[in-house]
Amino acid sequence: MNSADFQEAIKPISDAIQAAQEIKDKNRGSPFFNHLGMVADGIMLLAWITVQSRPHKLIDESLSSAEYLGNRVMQANKNTDPQHTEWVKTFYQIFKDLSEYTKEYYDNGIVWNPNGKSYKEVVQSLDSGSAPSALPAPPAPAGGAPPPPPPPPGPPPVLKINEQKAEPAQAGGFSSLMSELNKGEAVTKGLKKVDKSQMTHKNPSLRVGSTVPDGPATRSKSPAPPGTRPPKPESMRAKKPAKKALEGNKWIIENYDAAAGNVEIEASISQSILISRCNGVVIVVKGKANAVNIDNCDKVSLIVDTLVSTVDVVRSKNFQLQVNETIPTVLLDQVEQATIWLSKESISTRVFQSKTDNVNIMVVDENDDSKELPLPSQICSYYDPEKKELISEIVSHCG
Repeated sequence: MNSADFQEAIKPISDAIQAAQEIKDKNRGSPFFNHLGMVADGIMLLAWITVQSRPHKLIDESLSSAEYLGNRVMQANKNTDPQHTEWVKTFYQIFKDLSEYTKEYYDNGIVWNPNGKSYKEVVQSLDSGSAPSALPAPPAPAGGAPPPPPPPPGPPPVLKINEQKAEPAQAGGFSSLMSELNKGEAVTKGLKKVDKSQMTHKNPSLRVGSTVPDGPATRSKSPAPPGTRPPKPESMRAKKPAKKALEGNKWIIENYDAAAGNVEIEASISQSILISRCNGVVIVVKGKANAVNIDNCDKVSLIVDTLVSTVDVVRSKNFQLQVNETIPTVLLDQVEQATIWLSKESISTRVFQSKTDNVNIMVVDENDDSKELPLPSQICSYYDPEKKELISEIVSHCG
């Protein structure tokens, strides 16, 4: 299958991934936002058929992404509604079973038949309802009927989703702790009695020393008062080396600065990019990637072609974004001074902001001239007794 046919074949998968992201972004005020976020973060497992080697790694990475919000769902509902917990565990089990399934049958990815029919011919035959024509049977040899052909090899077994199984408890772990606590008052029988003369809260003079005399060893606080402790050694504050690495389906870019040079990435639809602790660097993402996350950066310029999901920027300053083709969403949280250049194709991009200051969007008008549009940073809210609702309006500043 050539590249064009393959892109056409996986287009429904790409549309489903983008639709899940849009549903999540449109329901940020919903009480089920964490549920939607878990599905949107884990839905990248559908792209495992695009991975040529060990696709189970992509599935495991997608599970790790989904577990962040999925665990929050279980934590929030563990004492109120157990159905949420069962739903999350069943969702997790899909990833685990699919990972084992691909390990056993598709460890080297999907294998296409080089002598088979073309993608378009197969699609046309499926649309028309006619099965592909069978090969003619070979002529029977002289001297009697031929032996029956061997049975054809069956397809890989259908993936079955198993129920979540409880993991056996390890000795000395949580079960052991709970067993000790269930003893009730007997749990304190093994503790030694401390004499009043050895109690630091009743003897302030004992707090100066590092140990309590004539007694068992105990932990003590540092004798140095706050503000007088020595600073950390310089070696512990040394700057970490720049890092650019592909781990599973995620690009990691860390600790880059102007001296380390610019960064360029050839990304695919199944890959996301995580950028953190970078300063004064230009990062170029070529191709169609999944998403970009930027955290704790300063003076970072990002240039992207196309994204399936979002550009999410958190705790950063002096951020610049240039979109060459299309992206659906930009999320800004605790961002100070940012400029976003949108192409004509990305004019419908949605920008969500929270705790931001001095953010501008640059668009191209019908005369191919750039137009700067500042995002509002002040909102005035008041209660309307006639409408019986809270009214929020943008505060405009006229010089």
